[in-house]
Amino acid sequence: MRPVRVEVTRGDVVESVHAVSVVVLAPDGTVVTTAGEHDRPVYGRSSLKPAQAVAVLGTAGVELTDAEIALAAGSHSGEAGHLEAVTMLLARHGLAPEALRCVPDLPLGADAARAYLAAGRTPAPLAMNCSGKHAAMLVAAGGDPGYLDPGHPLQQACRGAIADLAGPVLAASTDGCGAPAFATTLTGLARLPWHLAHAGDGTTAGRVAAAMRAHPWLVAGTGRLDTVLMGEVPGALAKSGAEGVLIAALPDGSAFAAKVDDGNARALGPVVADLLAAAGAVAPNPLAALITPSVVGGGRPVGGYRTRWPGA
Repeated sequence: MRPVRVEVTRGDVVESVHAVSVVVLAPDGTVVTTAGEHDRPVYGRSSLKPAQAVAVLGTAGVELTDAEIALAAGSHSGEAGHLEAVTMLLARHGLAPEALRCVPDLPLGADAARAYLAAGRTPAPLAMNCSGKHAAMLVAAGGDPGYLDPGHPLQQACRGAIADLAGPVLAASTDGCGAPAFATTLTGLARLPWHLAHAGDGTTAGRVAAAMRAHPWLVAGTGRLDTVLMGEVPGALAKSGAEGVLIAALPDGSAFAAKVDDGNARALGPVVADLLAAAGAVAPNPLAALITPSVVGGGRPVGGYRTRWPGA
């Protein structure tokens, strides 16, 4: 099956083309649309964090607030409020940022990184976009510094949660933050948001979904696709991952997973626009501007993005 083509135009010329593999599930969970290589192993990267948050919540004795669950399932931009929230999560459980085992980094968001550096700070684990997940994992592991070991009971639980919610783990490696990274199929990745969105209120998966919807800013940050999609489209659930991965559940109960084959996340927005339209969801102006951006030349729009779906 051919992938979706996302064409970037400047004037009348197609300047760049991105191939995007997509799987769409109907509200009843059946596969209704596929494009590209949907059955090959794909690393979900940070899009798997909601499943890892389910594993954290399933650890005996772990109690997290909804805001803390959203942090655990998110990839924050490193804005001041994000860093404060992670610090408070750790402090509430008697831990300090120095206990985090994610790699030192600058905030993910460009504006947040500039503000962070202007304050005289240097790269630190706390500023890393995965520090919310790591803080929750550290809490679930009782402060054990070996919580990232693939053989640690917590990581085994994470692998199990991914298998339950997305499907069999086909490969494993190490993510950029230092935590284990797991691969499944793109169809499996689409099943993750579908399961979350359809989970009961009293389940751990249902709690993760509710927390993400209630605190979209903690899942990503100002101007980020995950945050804006959940904030502007009631009922939507979304999580992005590195190398052009996005999973989402839409208000009609459908769900999808998308992977840009060359890893360039700019191609995701136009695909999201098409899928929202197909699901009958209207993209409010803040979201529409994000998912259908203009190509600018000399400070004015001179081109844009367009999608070509297989068979269209």
